[in-house]
Amino acid sequence: MSEGEQKLSDTTGKFAQVVKDGRKVPDLEWIAGRILLSNKRLILASNEGKKTLPLSKVRTVKGSQNNQALAQVSGYLSVQVGNDVMLVSPKDSDTFEETLYSALLDQKVVLVKHPAVKGGVVKDSPWQKSRLKLDDDAINLATADGTFIEIELADVGGVERDEKAVLDSQRKVLEVEHSIDGTSVETHFSGPTQRIGILAGLLQQAGGADVDVELSKTEQEVLMALYSGVSPFQISEFVGMDVDDVEQTFDQLVEKGVLEAIRTRRNVSLKARGRHIASDVIAEQ
Repeated sequence: MSEGEQKLSDTTGKFAQVVKDGRKVPDLEWIAGRILLSNKRLILASNEGKKTLPLSKVRTVKGSQNNQALAQVSGYLSVQVGNDVMLVSPKDSDTFEETLYSALLDQKVVLVKHPAVKGGVVKDSPWQKSRLKLDDDAINLATADGTFIEIELADVGGVERDEKAVLDSQRKVLEVEHSIDGTSVETHFSGPTQRIGILAGLLQQAGGADVDVELSKTEQEVLMALYSGVSPFQISEFVGMDVDDVEQTFDQLVEKGVLEAIRTRRNVSLKARGRHIASDVIAEQ
């Protein structure tokens, strides 16, 4: 390995090329071999030769999706480098995926606006430089003013892309919904195209909250009140409902996977799925 290069993972598995020079490869062929990852490159080696993918040129990484044509592997990653796309299926795909994302994002600097939105209210937080660190299924951010922000991947409720004014210029922005102390917030990211693209892939994979659920008008009112930051203990007064009716509504929303019970009596918090639904309901009004 070259100077300053460190080996991060050395395993076996299968890999296949699905796009070459921007064109789909007609016949998918999985090749067994060695998969070597360093802090600078991903090497796919087999009896047929060696393919090197520089991490500096990786544009996107996506986790495995259900696909009958790929049923012969249990888990894989899609890695795009330029106009080529490789599928990589290491022996332990979950661990390898975490290591690859860490190699691509750890200690990288992005611009962060936090919170950009809190409880549905837009905030005037400044854009700041922040250093990324992936750790234990979470993204940790250390901002220039000394603030530390943690975004748990399992808590991501939605990810959107937009174009906004960032430090007096129009830039691509990644809007990430999550929660802090039970309150829905949005943290916005901007930065180099490659870095934000890879971060988007990680967060979108984590934030695939299923919002296909039917709610009654009463359930929507309770959900939006919680989303706006109203305490579960004040919902009855806020929406004008009897306490027993509020508790029954809580139970219904817990059963639908929208809320999670914290204590057995009248204390709940929104799950990522619930915050995503509430955000969609508010946007439609």
